[in-house]
Amino acid sequence: MNEERLIEIETKIAHQEHLLAELNTALSSQQGQLLELQDLCKLLVERLRSMSEAPEQGNPLDERPPHY
Repeated sequence: MNEERLIEIETKIAHQEHLLAELNTALSSQQGQLLELQDLCKLLVERLRSMSEAPEQGNPLDERPPHY
C-alpha cells in the first residue's frame, strides 16, 4: 500500500470521527430537549385534568350586573 493511499484512508477516518462526534453532540442536545418537552407535556396534561375536575366558576362576563 502506498503512502498516498494510507494518508487518504487516515484522512477519511479523521473526518468520520469528527462527524460522529458532531452527531453525538446533536443527538445529546435533542435528547435533552425531548425530555424537557415530555416534562412540559405532562405538566400541561395535569393542568388540564385539574381544570376539568375543578368546580365550575362562573364567568364574570356572564354574570348579571348588580343593578338588575
